[in-house]
Amino acid sequence: MDTTVKPNILVVFADQLRACSLGYEGQEPVITPNLDRFAAENARFSTAISPTPVCTPYRGSLITGRSALSLGLVINDITLSTDEVSIAHACSDAGYDTAYIGKWHLDGRDRPARVPPGPRRQGFETWAAANFDHNYDRSIYFEGDDPEPKQWQGFDCEAETSRAIEVLEARDGAKPFCLFLSWGPPHHPYRTVPERFLEMYDARAIPARPNCPQPPRQDLLGYYAQTSFLDEQFGRLMRALDDLGLSRDTIVVFTSDHGDMHGSQGVYKKQWPWDEANRVPFLLRYPRLVPAPSRFDFPIGAVDVMPTLLGLAGIAIPESVEGVDLAPFIRGERDDPPASVLLMNPCPFGVGDPRGPDQVPDYQGMRMEFRGVRTKRHTYVRTIDRPWLLYDNHDDPYQLANRIDDPALAQLRQELEAMMCDHMARINDEFLPKEIYYERFGLKIDARGKLVGLVENPYDRQG
Repeated sequence: MDTTVKPNILVVFADQLRACSLGYEGQEPVITPNLDRFAAENARFSTAISPTPVCTPYRGSLITGRSALSLGLVINDITLSTDEVSIAHACSDAGYDTAYIGKWHLDGRDRPARVPPGPRRQGFETWAAANFDHNYDRSIYFEGDDPEPKQWQGFDCEAETSRAIEVLEARDGAKPFCLFLSWGPPHHPYRTVPERFLEMYDARAIPARPNCPQPPRQDLLGYYAQTSFLDEQFGRLMRALDDLGLSRDTIVVFTSDHGDMHGSQGVYKKQWPWDEANRVPFLLRYPRLVPAPSRFDFPIGAVDVMPTLLGLAGIAIPESVEGVDLAPFIRGERDDPPASVLLMNPCPFGVGDPRGPDQVPDYQGMRMEFRGVRTKRHTYVRTIDRPWLLYDNHDDPYQLANRIDDPALAQLRQELEAMMCDHMARINDEFLPKEIYYERFGLKIDARGKLVGLVENPYDRQG
């Protein structure tokens, strides 16, 4: 590894963008020319997984390399402890400038609130963000130490991208940077997007996925339109890197926090163990060290992203990290990558219509706390009640044939169960009912399974 160069780190991630809804995947008619080209020319990871596919749990894992359960981020709107060590802390210790722009969603229940300067920003110095705000055409954020809210001009992901470019242009070059750009789309409200992107699609022409005979075409039209809008912004950002001469020495990642079922398997939104919810895009470029174009089929989970980026950059990985540094496998120095990542939903939340704002906690009479594993080929999941799902994702990419009770796969099921148990043992996961985690982490939960307060939490502004 070339240790004479400290590479920059640029992580760009969307909210609720599933892997299958990008043009280069070939499954849906989504127009994403910039990301298609980036995928074709760089490193593409076909089995990138959001282990706990919902916002706050993923985001905590992304920046700390630790599981949602270890962090206590078992549902949305919990504040990430200031005792955790983030990628920004590690990069700052290595002499980097750090910056965060966009949606945060790691600072409690006051969703559009200011995250005050100091420990709750988890080591990110330059700051243009709010906890989060999905009003894309009137989105509020806070800049630096200024306590007064500002509004992104126009549509927020375009303004956020412009702000990221300004940060790149303003740097003096003496120090490398670690910059996270977090976009809110493609997330409802789906029609909040410039009209010209809506005009790119005809809802009547959107095909049904094989596992979704009655797709919500109007929602998908907006979802695709927002994705095409993000694609345009990603192209702007990559051109800015080129213009500034930063491309060769910058590790670029494009990914998402989780997906969206959009009616596949008869359910909606996230928190589910199927690929539409938990398989996300993951594209990587680092010309100095990463072979390109290349495709990696081994699984990478949210907990692996932080240590892998630090490993590629030659930065010390904190001892608290639970994920795996995949840099040696990416560089071609080893050919024995981990076989699986852990899937989990410790505390499913929400109630009512599955197309409503949240998820149904029970499904076909089962409690929906689940654990499982995703390998490059198989998905295995058990609920707290019983074994539930087993798919061969190579032969059955739309996960139509659940083979959990197939006697011919009994040995495979045992092997996948053992993998799952090994993952759980490494993080002391006891697979308990959600009510025990509510008590363990001091969560006050309403009848819908939503967080309404925290017990003796100094960061809870409303409790």
